[in-house]
Amino acid sequence: MSTLRQARGDISKNMKALKLEARKFSDSIYTMKGISKKTVEEHLKLYQGYVNKYNEIQDKLASLTADDLSKANQVYSTVRELKTELSFAWGGVVNHEIYFNHLGGAGGKPTGTLFAQIEKDFGSYDSYIADLKATGIAARGWVWTAWNYREKRLCNYLGDSQNTYPMWYVSPILAMDTYEHAYFIDYGVNRASYIQAFFDNLNWDAVETIFAKTSGIK
Repeated sequence: MSTLRQARGDISKNMKALKLEARKFSDSIYTMKGISKKTVEEHLKLYQGYVNKYNEIQDKLASLTADDLSKANQVYSTVRELKTELSFAWGGVVNHEIYFNHLGGAGGKPTGTLFAQIEKDFGSYDSYIADLKATGIAARGWVWTAWNYREKRLCNYLGDSQNTYPMWYVSPILAMDTYEHAYFIDYGVNRASYIQAFFDNLNWDAVETIFAKTSGIK
């Protein structure tokens, strides 16, 4: 057996390809007001695509050879391409899971500790919503409300892609997709109306559950 084949065998043996399965979401996401069943069905196909690509990339990472590793560089290499696209696929999976997990609700406002934290960190709930909506208009791909572990406060931030502009020491509790595929069937270029529909169908109980687990505040 050649050195390369032996090295490849060692790499494949030591690196495990972890696979994901697409999650199932509440049936209520198919009967929302202002976000059509057609939009949801097409959107879920994209989510499934991210799951499939994540699994495909995992397989390719597990089969990297010693030769692949030796040729790694920052301009172009198999290692760079796979590592970069893994972050994109993973972002696509997780972002959509947060998004669909808290849709299909009755809108309104959060309650309890989450509402109190929002008022503490943003001055008022209205200020929080105004900031989040403006961030949604400014973003090219995603908007999140997240808990900042270091600063012990909530913040709104954006990403132009599934894996751009990460914020360190933060964990999302709310995710809003602002890619055109999330609203174009229903609203064309009128993103503001889609954003309002997003809030009208938000399940704040689901957001509050994530907030409690993430922040430790109950």
